[in-house]
Amino acid sequence: AEMNECHSDPSFDPTSCNQTVNQWIIGAVVDTEQKISKALEEYRFNDAANAIYQFTWHSFCDWYLEFTKPILSGEDAAAAAETRATMGWVLDQILLLLHPMTPYVTEELWTELAPTSGRKTPLITAPWPQIVAPTGADSAGAEMDWVVRLISEIRTVRAEMNVPAGSK
Repeated sequence: AEMNECHSDPSFDPTSCNQTVNQWIIGAVVDTEQKISKALEEYRFNDAANAIYQFTWHSFCDWYLEFTKPILSGEDAAAAAETRATMGWVLDQILLLLHPMTPYVTEELWTELAPTSGRKTPLITAPWPQIVAPTGADSAGAEMDWVVRLISEIRTVRAEMNVPAGSK
């Protein structure tokens, strides 16, 4: 999905997601926020930075974006709309959580990724996320973690056996 399709919808409710992959990523945002908040309270800024890095690079970029490609290009318009809304919401949460470490970059991105109607507040005065995970987030997390482990193991075995990536 293009970035302009993934701006945050102010009416989006993360607890309303039905797609397993969306419930999973929202649960991962909740876990990441808790890790970052705890690290900041303990003045462990390296741990806070590592938590947002791991989430953004691995959970969001490596896995979530790949898992959602078939949904976004599929026939189910409701699932695609939910996924686009979730993606925009997650991008906003990443900016909020990353802001203490990289304030100028995140403030610029916050402005550029604004919904058509704009933002109610600059990022520096936006409230820290208070997120409630969807009801199915725990089971979605377990299911998606299993899929991630399975794919990772297959990739490891393929690499150890020197099987070229395009081989069947």
